[in-house]
Amino acid sequence: MKELKGIKIGKHFIEKPIIQGGMGVGISWDQLAGNVSKNGGLGTISAICTGYYQNMRFVKKEINGRPFGTENAYNREALFEIFKNARKICGDKPLACNILRAINDYERVVKDALEAGANIIVTGAGLPLELPVLTKDYPDVAIVPIVSSARALKIICKKWKAAGKMPGAVIVEGPKSGGHQGAKYDELFAPEHQLEAILPAVKEERDKWGDFPIIAAGGIWDHDDIQKIMELGADAVQMGTRFIGTHECDASENFKKTLINAKEEDIVIVSSPVGYPGRAVKTNLIENLEPNNNKIQCISNCVFPCGRGKGARAVGYCIADSLGDAQMGKLQTGLFFSGANGYKLKEIVHVKDLIDELMTGEKK
Repeated sequence: MKELKGIKIGKHFIEKPIIQGGMGVGISWDQLAGNVSKNGGLGTISAICTGYYQNMRFVKKEINGRPFGTENAYNREALFEIFKNARKICGDKPLACNILRAINDYERVVKDALEAGANIIVTGAGLPLELPVLTKDYPDVAIVPIVSSARALKIICKKWKAAGKMPGAVIVEGPKSGGHQGAKYDELFAPEHQLEAILPAVKEERDKWGDFPIIAAGGIWDHDDIQKIMELGADAVQMGTRFIGTHECDASENFKKTLINAKEEDIVIVSSPVGYPGRAVKTNLIENLEPNNNKIQCISNCVFPCGRGKGARAVGYCIADSLGDAQMGKLQTGLFFSGANGYKLKEIVHVKDLIDELMTGEKK
């Protein structure tokens, strides 16, 4: 059995090799991220649509109870409030911020996160080639890309090295993760695209550029899974869905119950307005989708691949509205993202107890 040790991401030491994945809308905000960092892991605040629901008080314009336009959807004041509240929980321990490359106003949101106090910026859903330039005035902030292939890491490292800043770590994500996937639908179940297959190639590529940690993500559920993936070369793991099953998770109780009640066959792949396949729980929204629904209006203008609602109308739902509804526990209209193993979630525990169990394999 491999000893589970802490890792350094840039200048920041993470006591336990457990990274909590960023989950939007509002699933990993101040309470979850703050408590994960407090208990020795790395808590990750999602910067996705911070202006939704309980943060509507910061929004300057809304339509039908939703923030209007990109500036209100990715609300600066709300992000600052989330960080402030997380800091009350974890103090000066490292906090990460996950910012999808596919969002509108990406550069502005990165700057907002830096000013709000993020120690680590994590970005997936595209190649964040400009991230070293965006963070150049913050030398202590580590930057971490999410990749699903060695080729993607090579492109990023080549560009970042030229810009004078290398990754603090790399997250390699396999196709069993929740939410948006980095592979096409027909690749999701192919053996060569599974985490166990792509991790060694990513490690080989990483070795050409340095010794920054490799964080494995997608389908990792328990202590045994952590041990197995570390034997293949990972230094730490990122987990999202498991942390939904905690009292401290910012999701509604209905979101948590939806996962607890899900069976294996309820975890399905759905087309997304973002242009990537997504993994979610089969609920009313998914069962009753009407593709090419021209009634769908774009209010928040959240992601550029959607084309101001064109993608939403094509697949039959707005990603921001549906994820936001899930965060609030609206069972009829919510999109409940989940990893492939989400059906294994059967109880709600405290973050501390979950991290202890992941570290030791022993359940309290």
